[in-house]
Amino acid sequence: MTNPSIDDLLTKTDSKYKLVLYSAKRARQINAYYSQLGEGLLEYVGPLVDTHVQEKPLSIALREINEDLLTCEDIDPSELAAEEQARTAATTLDDDFGDSNR
Repeated sequence: MTNPSIDDLLTKTDSKYKLVLYSAKRARQINAYYSQLGEGLLEYVGPLVDTHVQEKPLSIALREINEDLLTCEDIDPSELAAEEQARTAATTLDDDFGDSNR
């Protein structure tokens, strides 16, 4: 039996599949945070709830979701494509430094 209960967690998302992806991604972030803690690299946000000794990252993620500390938002594919196109355009240089035909 999980704490919080699966029924409570399913009220936070549209489907059980989204809940699985949502919690797994957050658990990976928490795990990466703990891995980087000793190196001084803090790219990820640590747990947003008080943790217990030897508590698994997935349990922490599920408690964060249950306490409404995280929000799950759907990504619009057209918006994602527009952002990618803007990013590509920003990194493309107008000058061709290696062009020997000049």
